[in-house]
Amino acid sequence: MTPATDLLRGWLQRQAPEQAFAWLDGQLQKLSAGGTDRDLNITLGLIPRRLGKDDLALESADLAAADKARAGWDPSRWSVDVAARVLTLCEAGGDDKAFAERFTRLCSMADAAEAVALYSGLPLYPVPELLNTQVGQGLRTNMRAEFEAIAHRNPYPREQFDEHRWNHMVLKALFIGSTLAPIQGLDDHANPELARILCDYAHERWAAGRPVTAELWRCVGAFAQGTMLADLERVLETGDAAERQAAALALHASPDPSARALLNLEQDMAAAIANGKLNWDSLVL
Repeated sequence: MTPATDLLRGWLQRQAPEQAFAWLDGQLQKLSAGGTDRDLNITLGLIPRRLGKDDLALESADLAAADKARAGWDPSRWSVDVAARVLTLCEAGGDDKAFAERFTRLCSMADAAEAVALYSGLPLYPVPELLNTQVGQGLRTNMRAEFEAIAHRNPYPREQFDEHRWNHMVLKALFIGSTLAPIQGLDDHANPELARILCDYAHERWAAGRPVTAELWRCVGAFAQGTMLADLERVLETGDAAERQAAALALHASPDPSARALLNLEQDMAAAIANGKLNWDSLVL
């Protein structure tokens, strides 16, 4: 047991009916005592039926305890079945290599709901570096819930992804209509190559007469110069309120003096940024 799995066990015991939790506890004891892969598969498959799929009822103190047990762990959107499946996999036993092989095998056979649970547990698993290849496979999905189990409210990408995989994740989020704000480390992992990729993506969207999400410019601002500044100027001139605010925030982040000159033409937004009333958290998309 770890502090994180202790928390999971306590939350499930608190919320699940007594008989349902007793069944889960019995299965966990069986698995930790040397249960087979078949035992694990049966347990994972029966969890939604036995414990249900209600949202995991967590209060602010629970979320604070989660972050203390494992920095960046955010189970605020977890359901009971996700929590129970993650706990089960963590308690299944075996050495590090066996765990990585088991995780890969389970992902290859998982339906959408099972995949969400498996990837949600990434912050809690051992040997995260051995899971990277499978997680990269998971990012290829077009299922938003599965993709967001990896990308959203999850410290794994910021800790384990190289620049190429990080950039792929951010771009994929835009392709499937997901959002960027819940990605942990979004600002810290911005990079010039990602800024270039996103500007190219914006040009493709504009050429096709399609909208560009205002969030995109968050990953561009710190590297905006030259043609990127021209893109932001275009957004200031033609965008809706949220897009114009995003362009202003991106200009504020740019080190190029020309960006400051452009931003100063928008006095109201420049003042709102300066006094902290306009930031990426306050932007309403």
